[in-house]
Amino acid sequence: MKKLVFVVLLLLSNQCFAESLKDSLKSIEAEWASVYYSMPKSKQGPAYLQLLDKATNLAQQYPNAAEPMFWQAVLKATYAEQQDAFSALGAIHEARDLLIKAIKINPETMDGSAYVTLGTLYYMVPKWPISFGDDNTAKQMLETALKINPDGIDANYFYGDFLLSHNKPNDAALYFKRASAAPARIEQPYADNRLKDEARLALKNAQEQKTNGEKGLFLSVFNSASAK
Repeated sequence: MKKLVFVVLLLLSNQCFAESLKDSLKSIEAEWASVYYSMPKSKQGPAYLQLLDKATNLAQQYPNAAEPMFWQAVLKATYAEQQDAFSALGAIHEARDLLIKAIKINPETMDGSAYVTLGTLYYMVPKWPISFGDDNTAKQMLETALKINPDGIDANYFYGDFLLSHNKPNDAALYFKRASAAPARIEQPYADNRLKDEARLALKNAQEQKTNGEKGLFLSVFNSASAK
């Protein structure tokens, strides 16, 4: 009987432990979205540092959980925009290492968002010898995220952004459409709907880039034919 009671208490304790972590993560994400999308750039720095403290404390409370590490990485990466070049580069490297560690703990961290963030870093940061930028690795990371969560707003948006940055507007438009059509999460509607807005704008840009490319090709052919 005593053993049964112990097992029940242990299960309840683990459930409360998981719920507490989940609620804390939701709060950090909601606050991050509010800062990132609504706060003036000049005031974002201190807000990111406060959130980073929360994520760091959460990581210390739950050392075997991948999600707090993920948010530490996201906050370090977004705060890097507020720092000088040397400090920003260090922060980006720290973010990469945290994401790699989180993925080792749980490859499906945040429904694939760890892979999304890591892939985005790989295609946005400078290449060697300045930093670790690598388009092939970025592509692999982003495609892995899509396999984990094919309907994810962030997975589709950032893969579309990657493709558009490599002058593939037709392919990019497909992923921007998927991102803009994906349902927002009930628990994080603000963050998701803002990213969906960005996906719609990116889709428009991709379509314009496609149209301009077709016009350029037509003019090139026309001019070539006229010169003969």
